[in-house]
Amino acid sequence: MWLRTRDRAHMTLLPGDVISTGTPAGVGLGMKPPQYLKSGDVVELGIEGLGESRQHVVNFSEQRYSKTV
Repeated sequence: MWLRTRDRAHMTLLPGDVISTGTPAGVGLGMKPPQYLKSGDVVELGIEGLGESRQHVVNFSEQRYSKTV
C-alpha cells in the first residue's frame, strides 16, 4: 500500500495502469544455480488483452547516470 500512496502524490493513476515493481532483492541468489541479470538480457512481461513490456538490461555507468540526473 505504501508504494501506491507515495506515487499518488506525483501522478494520476487511471484504470488499467500497471505499476511494475520488479522482484525483491536476492531472488536470483535463491535459484539453483544462482542467476543474475546481465548486460544484454531482455526482461519481458505481458498480460493477455492488456499489453506487454520489454526492458533491455545494460551495465550501469556512473558517468552516463550523472548526465541524466
